[in-house]
Amino acid sequence: MKLYAATGNAGKLRDFITAAASYRCHISPLPQLTEIEPPPEDGLTFAENARAKALYYAARAPGLTVIADDSGLEVDALNGAPGVRSARFAADSGLASSADVDAANNAYLLERLVAIPSAQRTARYKCVLTAAINGNVIAEADGLVDGIILTEPRGTGGFGYDPLFLLPHLNKTMAEIDLDTKLQLSHRGAALRNLLAILDAQH
Repeated sequence: MKLYAATGNAGKLRDFITAAASYRCHISPLPQLTEIEPPPEDGLTFAENARAKALYYAARAPGLTVIADDSGLEVDALNGAPGVRSARFAADSGLASSADVDAANNAYLLERLVAIPSAQRTARYKCVLTAAINGNVIAEADGLVDGIILTEPRGTGGFGYDPLFLLPHLNKTMAEIDLDTKLQLSHRGAALRNLLAILDAQH
């Protein structure tokens, strides 16, 4: 199975390629992705954004099976925020003056949760993944992983909110585990496994 990922995020692409390797599936970056004007991500849900992106890029890459995701962090104490605005959390508040977007988002999240006790810092990563070809959706799947938001970052791996996202059963953050373990446990790995199962059943 050959899939083309419509993402310029190196971390996401690495996660997808690594997860797909054990499923006899090859994932490559969508050709000429950087030459295609990106679509607006103005959906209210992860599913809406993933579907819109997959359809948009598939329509511009005839004959190729394109996958696109929308994913992010939902924090219970923030009523599900940052949600679909996870990548722009600090920027939306006018606080992202740093060139390091991940660091700015993490700092802003800690600021928003400063008065919240550990027991109430529950959160989840969510990923919705859509596959489309020739402008038609052929499969959709999602994945979740639950965790706790720490009061300070731990670990140097991963990206995004990984240094703050604790996996309680391992007592490690997403930034402290190796890539293979992360792909077994992560929302993105779960979404891809679910999507590949759907696509495999269609053949």
